[in-house]
Amino acid sequence: MTTATRTVRIASRKSQLALVQTHWVQGELAKLYPEITFEVDTMSTQGDNILDVALAKIGDKGLFTKELEVSMLRRDSDLAVHSLKDLPTHLPEGLMLGAITEREDPADALVVHASFQQYQLATLPEGTIVGTSSLRRLAQLRHHYPHLEFKDIRGNLNTRLAKLDSGEFDAIVLAVAGLKRLGFGDRIHEVLPPEVSLHAVGQGALGIECRTEDPEILQLIKGLEHPPTAYRCLAERSFLRELEGGCQVPIGVNTTLTGDNLTLTGMVASLDGQRLLRDSVTGSATKAEDLGIQLADRLKAQGAGEILAEIFAEARP
Repeated sequence: MTTATRTVRIASRKSQLALVQTHWVQGELAKLYPEITFEVDTMSTQGDNILDVALAKIGDKGLFTKELEVSMLRRDSDLAVHSLKDLPTHLPEGLMLGAITEREDPADALVVHASFQQYQLATLPEGTIVGTSSLRRLAQLRHHYPHLEFKDIRGNLNTRLAKLDSGEFDAIVLAVAGLKRLGFGDRIHEVLPPEVSLHAVGQGALGIECRTEDPEILQLIKGLEHPPTAYRCLAERSFLRELEGGCQVPIGVNTTLTGDNLTLTGMVASLDGQRLLRDSVTGSATKAEDLGIQLADRLKAQGAGEILAEIFAEARP
């Protein structure tokens, strides 16, 4: 590959977490290719700008990615760094998921107000106000803990922690990965086990998107690919794609690798948590996407399609 002196432009959201993640990618690429200059171009997305409406009511077609993708298609940027859980499973024509980085812990975490330090999730008293912006978390928590009160919470990580600490919420549920990446690992009160909360598709991993017809950029970013994470996330994304679900639907997953075998667990739930379907499949990691389709078909046979159809019908204006 020709690596003449040149500048590669990386598109990123302006949020603190996005920039931490993008600058990590920038630094890793600079180590691999010191002869290339990597610059970061920041921009705001629709999901960043609309903070007074629940995510599920805005829609999720590229909520945190569209502006970055337009930049690449216009050739203003060469690649984009996303939290993989925000990247839709159907990408615009001309763009592709070029690399998946090593995953941070994908689990969800309980963070509590100072006055609730003596409790775990299972012991929180009736009426405790728990904040989450995720329908996936909401449905699972309602299923397991119907006595708790749930309220939508928006804003970046600092904003959400400030709302918790001010007493607006008694507890909130956030991603372990985001807390750790921003240096708030000490705020994790409890890591929620998969028996209680299956995580979002791709949670904890970064997805690097690029143009389909740009083999040089694709070869550059492949240097950051982490195959074990990629197998797991490709299975998860295939499962989500087959269910025609987006970021804002109650679909959760968990994946484990044992040698060459991958086990994928998936969940679909109704918004009220009353119906929760869950199943698992195991097979060769090299057939990750086939496993995702297989699991989706199994859950569809159990009624997942009907649950999702009801949710999509309720979401229509």
